[in-house]
Amino acid sequence: MEVLSFETMELEKWQKRFESYLAGHPSSDGSHDISHFQRVWRLAKSFAPEVADLIVILAACYFHDIVSYPKDDPRRSQSSRDAAVRASEILKNMGFPGDKLGHVRHCIEAHSFSANIKTETIEAEVVQDADRMEALGAIGLARTFYVSGLMGSTLFDANDPFAKSRDLDDKRFAIDHFETKLFKLPSSMKTEKGRQEAEKRAKVLKNFLEDLSKELNP
Repeated sequence: MEVLSFETMELEKWQKRFESYLAGHPSSDGSHDISHFQRVWRLAKSFAPEVADLIVILAACYFHDIVSYPKDDPRRSQSSRDAAVRASEILKNMGFPGDKLGHVRHCIEAHSFSANIKTETIEAEVVQDADRMEALGAIGLARTFYVSGLMGSTLFDANDPFAKSRDLDDKRFAIDHFETKLFKLPSSMKTEKGRQEAEKRAKVLKNFLEDLSKELNP
């Protein structure tokens, strides 16, 4: 019979409580649903060094998008700050360790690409890398087009799909988002494991664009 460590039991206890809360407060945005939080947590665990505080990382992974304004909303860059405030309130009401709340809050504030807040802890670096990984690879491809549909944008400019003679505009064309943001993510990774995984997942997106180009120009 496997004997679980105290830390493991604490992580499982809090994970169940977080998932119970989120199940009772479902998001209408399918790109920021509970499965997204679960995937980010799994990635974060694999990126975290032994010195990292996993309880802090767990809480940040599950509540980093508790407030998430649409990508075309003028408040978009404020999402992570507002999410940090809301998450702190929720966690405090749950009885989450008070001495860890500030660390969780920083992880949430700094995870956002658009907020451009510098990570100051290893926990914040891990959460940021894990969340950004969701924008790459097969899952990133699916989420890109899902969000594009929510925004009402088109897949690409039929006259110039790869923006060879026009400015990039990822609010109008989903494909433009690859160059405006997604291909920049691997170089932004803070952990070595995150960087390696990001480079691998970025190749999935590049292969997709190559296949798309072949289909559009047979």
